[in-house]
Amino acid sequence: MDIGVVGGGINGLCCAWLLQQRGHSVRLYERNRLMTETSARSSKLLHGGLRYLENLEFRLVREALRERDGWLARAPRLTRPLRLLMPIYRGGRRSRWLVRAGLFLYDSLAGRTALPAASWYTAEQIMQADPELRRNGLIGGYSFSDGQMDDRALGLWVAEQAQAAGAVVRENCEVRRVDRSGRVEFADGTAAQHERLINVCGPWAERLLEQSGIGSPYRLDLVRGSHLVLDRPCPQAYVLEVPFEPRIVFLLPWQGRTLVGTTEVRQALDAPVVCGNSEQEYLLAVIGHYFPGAGDADRVVEAFAGVRPLLYSASNPAHATREYALHRDGALISVFGGKWTTAPALARKVSDHIH
Repeated sequence: MDIGVVGGGINGLCCAWLLQQRGHSVRLYERNRLMTETSARSSKLLHGGLRYLENLEFRLVREALRERDGWLARAPRLTRPLRLLMPIYRGGRRSRWLVRAGLFLYDSLAGRTALPAASWYTAEQIMQADPELRRNGLIGGYSFSDGQMDDRALGLWVAEQAQAAGAVVRENCEVRRVDRSGRVEFADGTAAQHERLINVCGPWAERLLEQSGIGSPYRLDLVRGSHLVLDRPCPQAYVLEVPFEPRIVFLLPWQGRTLVGTTEVRQALDAPVVCGNSEQEYLLAVIGHYFPGAGDADRVVEAFAGVRPLLYSASNPAHATREYALHRDGALISVFGGKWTTAPALARKVSDHIH
């Protein structure tokens, strides 16, 4: 079958690769360069989403954990297992026993995996390993497994696999309109016809339907996630509770420095996607709370932000589901939402919708 894929982020690339492997003829269209938008501005984690358990998203977590292991196995040169530590403090929102139960469920949902299960460390053991961490009130902490990646490099690797399988990739090729018949119109006035057309534009999926005169069955909640890179080593990856909030923030080793993120701020599609001053202050305050003296703005060497296309939540974007949805309208299949880690699973579902 002749299939067009609109969108050169990780979900579009995984769709192109899988569909080409399954015997279809695939052409992918990307308005800029591959992997230069949302998919290259992530937290660099391949993870199941531990905190999604608090929203009872068990199906998504199970799927993400299995895809995490799949990425680690398929691309070992661009990924690595990562142990993260979640310190538990007296008076924190999440008690030791709640975190223990969550991690037991997390490990159980992962099924058979080569990664080690969660383990408990005393306050003394943690302080010995990282004496800069705030000691006051520390009870101990749980260490658990996930994965880390170079998001852009891994996405470009997927593009290479898709092209090696025979898929055609066109960069700097802006799609202006799509049609239920499978027709796609480009900004240069040309057009192409496909038997099936996949709209997997991430944050722009709903907009593409609107400008094509096609109603969208889903609304997207566009949520900006900002990150900081600090000029300091990070000997241990951390999951930290934000003081006085239910959110968490990651501190991660990244290319000899520390990657900190993320925030959740609603974002207009046409507004610049940048880390705002208030977001930088927010992240630095979290660092300073747990590592006194480390939350200094002078240590920031880079700030970047990406837009998460989440299924709409009327109240708090932190409560928006990380699930994704597919909708077929004639020859047109549109994808709404989608996480980095679960891109291969999303591609399989798209393939199931083809026939």
